[in-house]
Amino acid sequence: MPAALQGELQPTFYRFKLGSFEAASVLDAKAIRDGLHPHYGANASADEVHALARANNIDTQRFEHPNIPTLVNTGKELVLFDTGNGALPREYEQLSKRLPPGNTAARLAAHGYKPEDIDVVVLTHGHPDHIGGLVEGGKPVFPKARYVFGAAEFDFWKKGENVREARKFNRELYVKICLPLAERATFIKPGDTVVPGITAVDVFGHSPGLMAFRVESDGKSFMITADTFTQYVMAVQRPEWHFEMDDDKDKAVATRLRMLDMLSNERMLVASFHMPFPGLGYIEKVAGGYRWTPHSYQMNL
Repeated sequence: MPAALQGELQPTFYRFKLGSFEAASVLDAKAIRDGLHPHYGANASADEVHALARANNIDTQRFEHPNIPTLVNTGKELVLFDTGNGALPREYEQLSKRLPPGNTAARLAAHGYKPEDIDVVVLTHGHPDHIGGLVEGGKPVFPKARYVFGAAEFDFWKKGENVREARKFNRELYVKICLPLAERATFIKPGDTVVPGITAVDVFGHSPGLMAFRVESDGKSFMITADTFTQYVMAVQRPEWHFEMDDDKDKAVATRLRMLDMLSNERMLVASFHMPFPGLGYIEKVAGGYRWTPHSYQMNL
């Protein structure tokens, strides 16, 4: 009798060293979405988008969209960057078909980190797949953590001015989930230090106050880029193409170009929220542009 098919098996947790720090990528969830174009490249033709997909051996119609929070243990504080979808798909009918349930807290626990162990939760920005795991059933998921919000991002959602129609429900979520946490929060701007060794970087565009974070220890560094790049081919090889979910598309393009240049020049490891798991790699300059090179064993040596 032949062996039974077992179904897909994919890693969901990857831990690595950075100087005296320890970091980990956590696969919160992933969605398979239809419509590569115009989701990517609305300012280009479908033929151009599909040709780039074929040139990189990826499907022209469907794409994988993972969510990958990053955990950094500095030896003094345990810092979580973003929280994934959490219970949003269960608690909000509007999101039940759009988002898969989040698993960040459960996967952290499975690898030795209880929710109460998290000292700091950093929110790169306010979109649902980043704030969804903050609260479940009205209670904070990480009960002892302090929160770090970008001041510009927090103020934008709090005031609710100039929120585009597609983000109106997002604003409702932010007000319900994040505003009650303000008493336990620190509000930062680009250039500020989160904890020693972790510094905020301006990557505004995808959201009004999106921030990346440079993590440095013992002369080694990597950059947590959040949603600066949201697909490893489309957003890197054609940074000028619009992404449907970017709130300020022209600013997002300018930010991508600036960060691609900086990251490739510094040859810095990148941890990206929506790249193929574990979301770690490098930006490489090639003829005519840039390319994402996945991490292999560089951080294992």
